[in-house]
Amino acid sequence: MKGTNASTLAGFTLLGFSDQPHLEMVLLLVVSIIYILTLMGNTAIILVSYFNPKLHTPMYFFLSNLSFLDLCFTTSVVPQMLWNLKGPDKTISYTGCVIQLYVALGLGSTECVLLTIMAYDRFNAICRPLHYAVIMHPKLLQQLAALAWISGFVESTVQTILVFQLPLCSHHMVDDFMCEEPALIKIACVNTTFLENELSIACVLYVVIPLGLILVSYGCIVRSVLKIKSTEGRRKAFGTCGSHLIVVVLFFGTLASIYIQPKSKYTQNYSKFLTLFYTVVTPSLNPLIYTLRNKEAKWALRRLLGRDPS
Repeated sequence: MKGTNASTLAGFTLLGFSDQPHLEMVLLLVVSIIYILTLMGNTAIILVSYFNPKLHTPMYFFLSNLSFLDLCFTTSVVPQMLWNLKGPDKTISYTGCVIQLYVALGLGSTECVLLTIMAYDRFNAICRPLHYAVIMHPKLLQQLAALAWISGFVESTVQTILVFQLPLCSHHMVDDFMCEEPALIKIACVNTTFLENELSIACVLYVVIPLGLILVSYGCIVRSVLKIKSTEGRRKAFGTCGSHLIVVVLFFGTLASIYIQPKSKYTQNYSKFLTLFYTVVTPSLNPLIYTLRNKEAKWALRRLLGRDPS
């Protein structure tokens, strides 16, 4: 099929779940509710972390970054998704697609690095408690947060430039509900082996290596916790890390399933639901996971809502 970049200036068609119109109406309602909960939950985490002095700790500093990231991530995807779900118009402008890919890739990559840094924070808290305050000083926290954000958007810049330099097929129909890199690569009218290899390298750098470092950190944490003689002490230590580990499994599990899998029609249809999960569901679960498993967060949230004046 003839390829051209000029045709893409008119925009793209995001096919999404257009072949299942009955499912679209259900998704419209469900995604709208989840998006509202995401906005409320993550905003609450940011507010309680900022206004409560007891939560001015490294863990809540990074958690606030994660909540802000999730707010931006869902907002870069969900409004366009809801617009496409509500009617027959499934289009997105060329500029809108570029921005969406750039922002979503940047924030997704940033989250991979940020979750790794949070594991490093937990490692120091559990394995080096006497030196924790010295190691995780405010300047280092800011540097680590900057590292996550800058590295994420550097990777996104490279990926976005490479994707949109490809000559794309004239039909410019993206078989997804957002401008996702694998879906955009599939509508290219040239050999994409180089870009696919480059994407594999990016997956190793931002998914495989961070996940490996997280697992190594938690291996050390488990070894240290098992040395604690007190049952209550072990329970507290595992409880501190449990929330982060659940978020890691949810995020990296779905991300790896989308970017590291063989190509087939089945996996393409399946990946839409996985993409829906990590772009919509996971950001809404993060505040719930952290607040339900953390007494300090629940107490601070009740105070913020005026339900616990003490």
